[in-house]
Amino acid sequence: MNPLKPTLADLGPAVKTTALHSLPLMARGKVRDLYAVGTARMLMVASDRLSAFDVVMKAPVPGKGRLLTQMALFWFDLLRDVVPNHLTGEAPESVVAPDEVAQVAGRAMLVKRLAPLPCEAVVRGYVAGSGWKEYAQSGTVCGIALPPGLTTTQPLAEPIFTPARKAAAGDHDENISFAQLEGLLGAARAAEVRDTSIRLYEAAARYALTRGIVIADTKFEFGLDEHGTLTLMDEVLTPDSSRFWLADELAAGRIHALDKQPLRDWLSSTGITGGPEQAALDLPEAVILGVHERYARACAMLCGDASGVRA
Repeated sequence: MNPLKPTLADLGPAVKTTALHSLPLMARGKVRDLYAVGTARMLMVASDRLSAFDVVMKAPVPGKGRLLTQMALFWFDLLRDVVPNHLTGEAPESVVAPDEVAQVAGRAMLVKRLAPLPCEAVVRGYVAGSGWKEYAQSGTVCGIALPPGLTTTQPLAEPIFTPARKAAAGDHDENISFAQLEGLLGAARAAEVRDTSIRLYEAAARYALTRGIVIADTKFEFGLDEHGTLTLMDEVLTPDSSRFWLADELAAGRIHALDKQPLRDWLSSTGITGGPEQAALDLPEAVILGVHERYARACAMLCGDASGVRA
C-alpha cells in the first residue's frame, strides 16, 4: 500500500466518537472529545470526524485524528521556546483503563486545564478565504486597509493579525477589530496575544517553507494558567486550522491546498453548504480519500519522522 494514496479499506476503521468509561466526559467539539482528568488536567482525543462550514459530516475520515495529533505534537515541540503550551509531558494512555488504550493511542494529548481566552488569534500572510471576499469588495481584511492590486498568490509585506470572537457551538466565530479585542482582554493582554501569534506564525512559516509548504494563514487559541501566564492550547498548525499551500505550485501562480478542499469543492457542487441537510449527506469515497491524502501529505512533508516528539 502507498501510505499517501491508500484505498478506503486500507485506512481501517474510523473513530467517529470515543466512549471512555474511566473518565468523565466534559464536552464533544467538532473533532475532539474532552475528558476530565481530576481538576487540573484534561484528555483531548482527536476523533476522525470531518467538518466543513461549521457542520460535522456523517462520514468520518479514518486516521484523520492521528494525523492531527502527530502534527499538533510536532508543532508544540518545535515552538515551545516561543510560548508555553498546555502539554503535560505525560502519556495519554496512562490515565485510561487498559481496555480504552486503543481508543486514545496516537490520537490523544494529556493537557493542563487552562482558563481559555474568548478569542481566536488569526494570522494571515496571504489574502484568502473570507479575507479575499472582503478585500475584493472594500480593499480591507477584517477592517485593515491593504494595498490595492493584491492577488491570492501574492504574500503580504508583513503578516496581519485579525482576531475573532469565539462563538457558541454551531455558530460562526465573529471577526472583530483589535480595539474590540482590547475590550475583551484588556490592552496589555491583547497586545501580548497579537505579538505572540505573529511570532508563532513567522517561526512556523519559516520552517514550513524549508519543507516545501507555504502557510497562508492560521489560527491559534490561548488560555491562562494558574499564574496568569499566556499558554498555547487546543491544537496548532494542522490542516483543520491552517491553509497549507504547496510552495512549488504557488511559485507557478497556482494554489494547491493540503486541507479539506476536496470536501468544500464537493459540497459547493451540491449547493448544500451548511445546516442539517449537509450533515446527512453521504460522502463519495473519492472525497474521503482526497481529504486523507492531503492531510497525510502535509504531515509527511512537515513532520517527517516525528516519533521522537515529546507528548
